[in-house]
Amino acid sequence: MMNTGLAIFLIVVALGVGVIAGFYGARAYMKKYFKENPPINEDMIVAMMSQMGQKPSAKKVNQVMNMMKHQQK
Repeated sequence: MMNTGLAIFLIVVALGVGVIAGFYGARAYMKKYFKENPPINEDMIVAMMSQMGQKPSAKKVNQVMNMMKHQQK
């Protein structure tokens, strides 16, 4: 039979390995996600407004950026 101290040690080691593997797995997933789906920036808003036939002034771009920031919260 396994002694209790060894069992506890193995559980703690397995938990540590799981936490480390989970962290690096999540980190790799988020890097891949942001590479494929970059967050919206001002250049994207200017391009979108131009495509819709609007003149993208700095004031309008800032208003849209502020709206986007408040929606994400």
